[in-house]
Amino acid sequence: METKKDLKLAVLIDADNVPYANVKEMFEEIAKYGTPTFKRIYADWTKPTVSGWKNVLLENAITPIQQYSYSTGKNATDSALIIDAMDILYTGKVDGFCIVSSDSDFTRLATRLREAGMKVIGIGEKKTLIPFISACDKFIYIEILKSYSTSHDEDESKKPSEKSKASSNTPLSKIDPKIIKLFGDSITDLADENGWTFLGELGNLLLKKKPDFDPRNYGYTKMLPLIKSMNRFEIDERDTGKNNIKHIYIRKK
Repeated sequence: METKKDLKLAVLIDADNVPYANVKEMFEEIAKYGTPTFKRIYADWTKPTVSGWKNVLLENAITPIQQYSYSTGKNATDSALIIDAMDILYTGKVDGFCIVSSDSDFTRLATRLREAGMKVIGIGEKKTLIPFISACDKFIYIEILKSYSTSHDEDESKKPSEKSKASSNTPLSKIDPKIIKLFGDSITDLADENGWTFLGELGNLLLKKKPDFDPRNYGYTKMLPLIKSMNRFEIDERDTGKNNIKHIYIRKK
């Protein structure tokens, strides 16, 4: 999905189904895609299980929404978030939504928002089920944000000679044959008569096919180093003649 700095986003957080750590990194990630216009978090704040969130709400200007649990086994918080999402949709004041939850119950909501022309970004833990991930335009794992935040903090505290070791991250996923095939098939789908595919277009197509695709899942900050590590594709860096800007093209060997 293309990043747009002026995209107005409604950020809706399910406090029951995501950890409160790394909220700062979460909003830094969201800032890559647009500006949070609404920032709301949903929970039954009388429960001790969500007490950790209370310390970060003021720091990040997140509006807490109280939702009492009227009966055991029913998640009233989910319903409140869904109702608010639809109300915000009908105001016409946003261009997209960021749903922060690992709960697949929001699958239908994500689908409905996309049907209305909204961009939908999901943020949740690795345990999130595929239906919710597939319903989003892009899905980001919280574990990535944790990993890279910790790495950055370690880098700042170490000598330059030690930074390369500190910057390594434990991948969430392995580069298996399915991922290599996904790249190969996508390159074939976009290739010109000589087999070359523009890297930017390749990235957009990969997200459409696999919304949770992110080079950071495999231990790389960018897609090009990830592609190089596969050793299956040729890379052509073409000068554009503009301030040393290069366009990168990929094709199968």
